[in-house]
Amino acid sequence: MTAFDQVAPWYDALCRGRDYGGAAADLRRRLATVAPHAASLLDVGCGTGRHLEHLRDTFEVAGLDASAGMLDVARNRCPGVEFHVGDFTAFQLTRRFDVVACLFGTIAYARSEDGLRRAVRAMAAHLTAAGVLVIEPWLGPSRYQDGAVVGDFVNDPELKVARMYVTRAEQSLATYDIHYLVADPTGVRSFSEQQQLGLFTHEQHLAALEHAGLDVEFDPRGLFGYGLYVGRRR
Repeated sequence: MTAFDQVAPWYDALCRGRDYGGAAADLRRRLATVAPHAASLLDVGCGTGRHLEHLRDTFEVAGLDASAGMLDVARNRCPGVEFHVGDFTAFQLTRRFDVVACLFGTIAYARSEDGLRRAVRAMAAHLTAAGVLVIEPWLGPSRYQDGAVVGDFVNDPELKVARMYVTRAEQSLATYDIHYLVADPTGVRSFSEQQQLGLFTHEQHLAALEHAGLDVEFDPRGLFGYGLYVGRRR
């Protein structure tokens, strides 16, 4: 069971403030410029399919995620879409895509610089000859705030969720011990999970993309304000 499997049923409620539709529309506009030929798209780290539900009308889409629980939610959201359970640093599918996207900071789950390079190399290996790789990074070391006390809450009539943790970082790795309290008509339960994310620099992202044989463009704004890397095959 991955760190996300337990929280999968309530993940969307915790993230409902995110404008996935707007982010997907922004991505479509960018791809119309950098990859006007694109007809297929693989979302790596697709989670519950929030991006794919907006992109599937434009592209033939597929998704990959390490969490079977998150993919159960994604399959209900996007019936008919092909989903795969896999480690994004070492996956091997039987087809290639015009666009491979790794969004919403998922790349940080590569954790180490070696993991980052392996993840980028695995994604680049699934590109068609004229394909593009799109990566939305997470926080780098210069933007990360250590010691912040974080609480996210859902207060619906029949669902209450509290997610709390304190941000901790040691060198280039952030470790979160996250605690949940969930109440619904079936009762109240609590559980915890640990997540570790790599704090990668801009230079490390560039090096990983270039090492995979890609020419890189970078937009510091991106879809949610974290930046966006676009890599093309040389």
